[in-house]
Amino acid sequence: MGGRHRTDELEDGFNAPQPAPRRRGGRGKVFVPLAGAVALAVLLGVAAFVIVNRDRGCAGDELALRVTASPDIQPAIVSIADGFNKAGRGVEGRCMRVEVKGATAPTVANSIANAAPTMDLWIPDSSLWLDQLRSKGAKIPESTGSVAQSPIVLVASQTVVANLKQTVGEASWSGLASAANVADPDGLAKKVRVLALDPARNAAGLGAMLTASGVLQQAGKEDQLIGALKQLSRSLARSPEALLSSLDVKSGRAPLGVSSEQSIWAFNANKKPASPAVPLYPAEGTMNLDYPLVITTTDPEAQQAAQEFAKELSSEAGKTALRKQGFRVDGTGGTVLAASAGYAAKAPRSLELPDAKTVASMTQSWSRLNLGTRMLALYDVSGTMALPVPGTGTDRMRVISKIASEGLRLFAPDSEIGAWEFATHLNGKGVDYREAVSLGPITESVGGVLRKDLLAQHLGRIRAKATGDTGLNDTLAAAYEHMTETYKADKINTLLVLTDGAGNDDPDGGVSNAQILNKLKEQYDPAKAVSLMIIAFGPDAPKGKRTMEALAKATGGELFIAKDVLEVRKFFLEAMKRRLCSPNCDG
Repeated sequence: MGGRHRTDELEDGFNAPQPAPRRRGGRGKVFVPLAGAVALAVLLGVAAFVIVNRDRGCAGDELALRVTASPDIQPAIVSIADGFNKAGRGVEGRCMRVEVKGATAPTVANSIANAAPTMDLWIPDSSLWLDQLRSKGAKIPESTGSVAQSPIVLVASQTVVANLKQTVGEASWSGLASAANVADPDGLAKKVRVLALDPARNAAGLGAMLTASGVLQQAGKEDQLIGALKQLSRSLARSPEALLSSLDVKSGRAPLGVSSEQSIWAFNANKKPASPAVPLYPAEGTMNLDYPLVITTTDPEAQQAAQEFAKELSSEAGKTALRKQGFRVDGTGGTVLAASAGYAAKAPRSLELPDAKTVASMTQSWSRLNLGTRMLALYDVSGTMALPVPGTGTDRMRVISKIASEGLRLFAPDSEIGAWEFATHLNGKGVDYREAVSLGPITESVGGVLRKDLLAQHLGRIRAKATGDTGLNDTLAAAYEHMTETYKADKINTLLVLTDGAGNDDPDGGVSNAQILNKLKEQYDPAKAVSLMIIAFGPDAPKGKRTMEALAKATGGELFIAKDVLEVRKFFLEAMKRRLCSPNCDG
């Protein structure tokens, strides 16, 4: 409009909001008394809330108590919290409201490591987690007691329990370990398939590992323990429910697992499997999941609120709610743990939880045993390998091949293995070695054939070179350099030599015994360890023992002299043991 701006428009052309015209008389007058009535009702409501809550002992601002509980006990805690909230309990005149959420202990541990946890009260499934957190420097308060208990037991499907008892005998940790021993594949492992829970993520899995290790170490069966731990690392279930579900999977071997007693009850109650899971109580006793109460808040009122809720958890009503969910309280279970379903009326003998140092040592051992294998095998194909082995009807080459084949059976699917042969002038003049199978994952396809099958095929056709001498030192120098250059930190890197034990015998010279020993000492790096393991077989093995032992020790490795093919199983366990002490093993 000719140089003038409309006052009812904004700069961008949008109309400014106009006030609504006032109503006069009529029904419009009702709004004033109605608004007053609403306000009065609100005030009366607030007053009523205050009066009611005063009668219940609280008023004013609400005080929320944030509880984080292990998922298995969460339903019971929620049930108890609902009753507690309805009772209108208060602290310092403020009404309490308990809020419960579920989270696994490893999840809570991560939140504690990264920031202040958003909880006032924590109920993990085991005190073992508290010890682990403290060992890593976390300032975790002492627990104020145990809410409930659930023993860690063995478990099997009802349909196989009778057969298992005939095969394994009385339920025991030693029987479980025997069935799981990777170094005894022709024993109970042929009839029993053992399932486990990851000790790094599950308290029942951790407790089972600690209990079994304590029982076996006390019985002097450390080899069996190492073999069992290695095998169990290959058969981990992702969760208790997954483990229990797999018990009913048809197989040629009877499945046997570990679980908390309460998890078995919850699985049967919720999933209603055709063949229920049945608890088997170990003869040696067992550890309990103890569900400690940990007050994590530093706020005085929240601390007082946590103590009030703790009283509710230990009340008769609280104990009843916990027993209804398959837990034991003060060693006593509820009617849901019926004898007709295989549950013991009396709790099994309780073994003490180990101290924090023992827990830390075992979890470290578990981690080291679970590191994958990366190994380059060097096979001696020199002329002496064609000599007969007295009393066997075969030659040294065949025996070494059988030893290697037996060893190959013991390695996990995530292993990386390769093979070289050595004698003299195998790959042209002056080159004493040649690659037979490239180093890599044994489950990897190479030219359409799995590497594991290529390794087996190579052992089936390997032959001694009639005119070949033993160019061991030149081969070691090249192979050790290759392994150090291609080192992988997430694996145990090993150079394996299988020979008749005479040591280096190279008429054309090459690297001397003193030179190879110095070279290995110079190249060995404890932070990136590549260990030399030598298996020698035959009458010449004792002659070369001193030299070969020095080579192995220079790299933190070991020499084994075999008298029998099946001794390789023992050697495998010894190599696993060395993982636990490397790079500071004695002798």
